[in-house]
Amino acid sequence: MRVLVLQHIACEPPGVFEDVLAARGAEIRRVEMDAGEALPPWRGFDAIVAMGGPMGAYDDARLPWLAREKGLIAEAVGAGVPFWGACLGAQLLAASLGARVYPGPRPEIGLLPVQLDAGAAADPVFAGLPRILPTFQWHGDTFDLPNGAVRLAGSVDYPNQAFRWGRRAYGIQFHLEVSAEMAREWARVPSYAEALERALGPAALAGVLGGLAEKAPELRALGRGMFERWLDRT
Repeated sequence: MRVLVLQHIACEPPGVFEDVLAARGAEIRRVEMDAGEALPPWRGFDAIVAMGGPMGAYDDARLPWLAREKGLIAEAVGAGVPFWGACLGAQLLAASLGARVYPGPRPEIGLLPVQLDAGAAADPVFAGLPRILPTFQWHGDTFDLPNGAVRLAGSVDYPNQAFRWGRRAYGIQFHLEVSAEMAREWARVPSYAEALERALGPAALAGVLGGLAEKAPELRALGRGMFERWLDRT
């Protein structure tokens, strides 16, 4: 299997998702979009994974490569290529399918639950998960659902937390791939640190990282299971 991984900042790799790909012997082609690396033709890949980043999916004027990336996602997903997007990756999937992406009411950061919709019980990737799903969040943007999408999870402030489009394109707003070490690197990104302080106060970082260190094995096990079930559909 050849998998195209779209990264938008070096400190947001696929984490446990990459562990799964490596265990299955997948050939990974990583493209650092923020570093100006060129996109390869999507037809040479069996699946696409898009990760998070500090930019907005609507920042085309400032970052022209976003339009090219969204164009690739739209073409590939429209052709039935399996897609897995986390955080910004989910927003890019929504935008590529014609939905609006925009700032949410307030940054959502830390260990926070999302509630699965009734449709999640029948979804091959979400089936069997707890109805109240523990997640790690670090974002400030949200999105509308694209036409034809099935909503799978939501929260009070961010009703669109996960969705499926077609049979094999998934977007999840939350993080299940992350380790405490990865989140510590995120805290060094100025825009992420500013959002954390705005949402939780200047002394919140230690608590966020400490809570994640305790919870990360559970979250990563959930993420591993979801990602494996998605791969089984490719």
